Amino acid sequence: MMRKVSICLWVSAASIWAQLGPQGGGGTAGVAVQLPVSGRTSSGSVTATQSSVPGATSSVNTLNGSVQVQGNFSGSVQGGPPLTGKLTLDDAVSRALAHNLGTIGLSQALRQARGQDRISRSALRPNISGALRDNYFTQDLQAVGIRLPNLPAVIGPVNYYDLRATLALSLVDLTAINNHRATGELVKASEEALRDARESVVLAAAGSWLQVFTARARVVSAQAQLETAKSIYEQTLKRRQAGVAAQIEVNRALVQQQTQQQRIATLENDLSRQKINLARVTGLSVNDNFDVADALSFAEPPALTVDDALHAAFATRADLRAAEAQIRAAERIRTAARAERLPSLGVSADIGAIGPRFSQTEHTYTVTGSLRIPIWQGGKAGADLDIAEAALDQRRAEAADLRGRIESEVRNGFLDLKAATSQLQLAANNQELANETLRLAREKFDAGVSDSVEVSQAADAVAAADLDRISALFIHNLAKISVARAIGQAEQRLAEFLPTR
Repeated sequence: MMRKVSICLWVSAASIWAQLGPQGGGGTAGVAVQLPVSGRTSSGSVTATQSSVPGATSSVNTLNGSVQVQGNFSGSVQGGPPLTGKLTLDDAVSRALAHNLGTIGLSQALRQARGQDRISRSALRPNISGALRDNYFTQDLQAVGIRLPNLPAVIGPVNYYDLRATLALSLVDLTAINNHRATGELVKASEEALRDARESVVLAAAGSWLQVFTARARVVSAQAQLETAKSIYEQTLKRRQAGVAAQIEVNRALVQQQTQQQRIATLENDLSRQKINLARVTGLSVNDNFDVADALSFAEPPALTVDDALHAAFATRADLRAAEAQIRAAERIRTAARAERLPSLGVSADIGAIGPRFSQTEHTYTVTGSLRIPIWQGGKAGADLDIAEAALDQRRAEAADLRGRIESEVRNGFLDLKAATSQLQLAANNQELANETLRLAREKFDAGVSDSVEVSQAADAVAAADLDRISALFIHNLAKISVARAIGQAEQRLAEFLPTR
């Protein structure tokens, strides 16, 4: 019979490598990390779209543009004091970069990747631990096969202390070495993914700001049209009182005025909703009573050909660099899986003091070298290699698809920009003609040689022309920032693509 009581105090300077990989997987030193099949994340997306207006229309606005913000990019963490003044385009982008959930989430993912890289490095560094043991036990000698004359069957109780430091070090472990190199590449991939998220946040913030700017411009235009409608109604009413106009003209002018008032109410509602969307993207409170500052007018985009843009995109797009880093990480993991079949060399040592009392201890030490030679692991090494090669093939396919998507985004961006520029020029010309026609119609009406019908029709044409130019300017500016995003330079060249004054 044996009774044993052991009291231990452990102080560890390093932990065993337990888990690696940004989305799961695990292993210990000598075992290859298992990467997820896909290296892509689904934190959200930001897309600027341009679509043709279906069917026949009397408006020159044959294109519609919008910014679709989904997932984490549509949310934010509120920060900073409430905003009650003007919000410039630069302020909106800066706030979004600091508070948008898309960048915050990937910043935390980068922190995790760096932590996992340090864990993988710990498998290649010395692991040192200390222990203090207080042992108190009795031992049944006959139970362990010791039968000697003149010795009792049970010895003890025996008490001794053992204070010891232990060191373990992997000298040669190709699997652990390649695992650490893989996590280094995963850190680079996370850094590039964060840069790409910042590009998307710039597009989301700038696009949302443009939508607020455009909605406000529509309200201002509608208010100007309301003043015109009121003036026409008052003139028509005076002419009716003078007996030179029929009541039907007064009614028609009043309907025009009331319709314009309702249009303003609808546009103001849309402006409020667009402000809420902008606040959610930039980290502002949805209750903040702010307005957008700056003024945007037509400005030519930077001189850039499609070929130049494609060259810049393939050289600077952060998501492409992240995909390439993912490939390098998967290649390292494949090498690590192959190395599971190779021998590994390690050393361990301990030194300490042992004795029945602290004042009666003796120093002892142990040094052990070990050569581990894998012979048969039940097929695990082959399975790990299959998993690593599957992840590598998937990452290569995703990188090839990404290159094709980047080229399509650049080419589509230039097509949209060309169409938007043509529409904006036509809308500006039509706006000048509509204003000239309204001026002539009002002169004829004031001279009494025409009725209010002609003036109302001319005013409607002016309203439509104003809305056409406002919409065309929005589409043109959105197309420019989309091109900047497509080549991966939205953040650094925002002022160049969207100059404000």
